[in-house]
Amino acid sequence: MAKPDIDSPYPLTAVQIAQFRRDGFIKLKHVLSPEALAYYGAVITTETFRLNTMHLPIEQRDTYNKAFLQVGNIWTKNETVKEFCWGQRLARMAAELLGVRGVRMYHDQALYKEAGGGITPWHADQYYWPMSNANSVTAWIPLQAVPQEMGPLAFSIGSHQFEAGRELAISDESEAKIGRSLKEKNYPLNDTPFDLGEVSFHYGWTFHRAGPNTTKTPRAVMTIIYMDEDMRLIAPNTKAREGDRNVFAADVEVGAVMDGKMTPIIYHAA
Repeated sequence: MAKPDIDSPYPLTAVQIAQFRRDGFIKLKHVLSPEALAYYGAVITTETFRLNTMHLPIEQRDTYNKAFLQVGNIWTKNETVKEFCWGQRLARMAAELLGVRGVRMYHDQALYKEAGGGITPWHADQYYWPMSNANSVTAWIPLQAVPQEMGPLAFSIGSHQFEAGRELAISDESEAKIGRSLKEKNYPLNDTPFDLGEVSFHYGWTFHRAGPNTTKTPRAVMTIIYMDEDMRLIAPNTKAREGDRNVFAADVEVGAVMDGKMTPIIYHAA
């Protein structure tokens, strides 16, 4: 049986690219086929639960750990997951949305919101990343449809331009403070469900959150974080960024292009 296609180009329009840069995110339908999601999703799910180290009952966890099971760098542990993470379709889309020649993978991360899982508080991903500029994007890839009651990712439209709250980690404090600031500034919210095959892309500085999963089924999501192939490592100025540097860029000098063994170029325009 032929493997599902994850490499052929997805035709992005100039209007869609402009929308992404204006709003800080975009949701696109029919990015991956049901066959591709079933084939790769089965392996991602197996590996996520195999590698998961969080075994406390949900009611005994803090807000962060109630939000999802979080397993990263799966591509380094399984060849099928690596094949998925190195797929050319998503990487090319990331490069075209960012307007760069090529992208590196910063890392992958499975985010499984368990049945009964809590909210994902307001945050911006790049709080955690020691990167020299804003040319970073997360592809949020549900492995099934995500109805409202499962906790789809919700975006604050245009908030990648809003700097208040960027210093906050995912927490009860970030949920309260960022949520209040965005409301005061009248940033609109997009919290629509995801169809099967729909994928979103959001800038590292776009504020986003997710509701709880009130269903009896885990919300299975894979994410791939891409960055400009010319991204440089900055000196980590928080404990979170120091931790990221140690995991993803330990072999990169501060100030150098992030050309380490953990951050390979995935796509480069011919």
